[in-house]
Amino acid sequence: MGRPAALVRCMKINAPNGYEIAPVEQNIIKVKYCLYARKSTESEERQVLSIDSQINEMLALAEREGLEIVAMKRESHSAKETGQRPVFNEIVEEIRDGKYNAILTWAPDRISRNAGDLGKIVDLMDAGKLLQIRTFGQTFSNNPNEKFLLMILGSQAKLENDNRGINVKRGLRTRVEMGLWPGMAPLGYLNQKIMDRKCQLAIDPDRAPVIRKMFEKVAYENWSGRKVYNWLRFELNFYTRGNKPLTLSGVYRIFDMPIYYGPFEYPKNSGNWYQGSHEPIITEDLFKKAQEHLKRDKIVRENREFAFTKLFTCGMCESGITAQEKYKLLKDGTNAKYIYYSCSKAKDRNCKNKYIREEELIEELFKVIDKVSINELGMRMKLEEEIKRFNRLQRLATKGTPKYSINEDDVNTREYAKYVLREGTPLEKRELMGHLRSRLVLNDKKITLLEG
Repeated sequence: MGRPAALVRCMKINAPNGYEIAPVEQNIIKVKYCLYARKSTESEERQVLSIDSQINEMLALAEREGLEIVAMKRESHSAKETGQRPVFNEIVEEIRDGKYNAILTWAPDRISRNAGDLGKIVDLMDAGKLLQIRTFGQTFSNNPNEKFLLMILGSQAKLENDNRGINVKRGLRTRVEMGLWPGMAPLGYLNQKIMDRKCQLAIDPDRAPVIRKMFEKVAYENWSGRKVYNWLRFELNFYTRGNKPLTLSGVYRIFDMPIYYGPFEYPKNSGNWYQGSHEPIITEDLFKKAQEHLKRDKIVRENREFAFTKLFTCGMCESGITAQEKYKLLKDGTNAKYIYYSCSKAKDRNCKNKYIREEELIEELFKVIDKVSINELGMRMKLEEEIKRFNRLQRLATKGTPKYSINEDDVNTREYAKYVLREGTPLEKRELMGHLRSRLVLNDKKITLLEG
């Protein structure tokens, strides 16, 4: 099978009576190879056998032995899981379609490290679709002995994977029992590079003080997570070890990690806790105070309802519009509550769009109500239902002879919409404005409508 170019072989056969039989044509199936190179997951092999080096070695082999290569495939997916390699699946389909009938690869474990994919390869051999698998040091053809050897080598690769997984888990379990963090150091720490302390965490002198200040600002200055995020990004210009700004979710994730004062859970959500042997960045008391404030802040946010958030965009930077409550002490000793809407500044920290009080915003929305069509308000059906409900209650109260009822034609839909904006619940207000097909833009205390 090493000479794929031969289509016809001429043979001279000596007959028993000494007569020479004329040359006989014998059809030989042409062997066409697909060169398949897959990135290894083992660090040692990755240094020696990169995809390019595999390809160079196999091309040299093909040239040396006259092998015809009609396709070349590269893949970096792991071969441990069945059916998870798109390039391998593509090769299987192309062999079934007859595009080529042999595979050239570095070693048997490049093809498969799981029983499912190995079974597909053997099935192709049994069906006569796959004539040969050629590796750097071996050849596997469609005969029982070589297929059996291929299956043994594939099973051996799977056994190595399974054992490696068991050994890794055992090593990690031993590591955490010793109080060592089982992975990449969390932000604020560094992984030790000194051999005798390689598995221990070291304080990051640049980022650990910032982590401590984050907890202090939440615990003692009542900062919210978003305020901490803005402080890190726009005032400190703080970056992670990967030279990226810390995200808002990353900020909250830090506040949920007890590792900064000592203990950690492994695996996550397992309930198995270990006491770390590293140096703490904060105290347990500071961690708990920050947690308490964040929980109170979350409860307040969830219980607070603003009618018009997420309905507008900023006319200057296209960020969303957010709201906040402000309280003012009056001369009589009571507090007056005001709700202000403003740009969230998510896209431009320095956006200059002005604040607007909710009462002023509603007056602007009255102007919008006067401009849009009645159908776009989407209130007519709801208004009719309210009128019917009122008349039905009147009949029940007066036993069938209502003293007063409302005619649907007597009610102005626009005025009813304005009434909802002024007196309705936050949910009713949001429902009303949600009917608008036009986009609402807030700019310099004015609302405009944009189509689409």
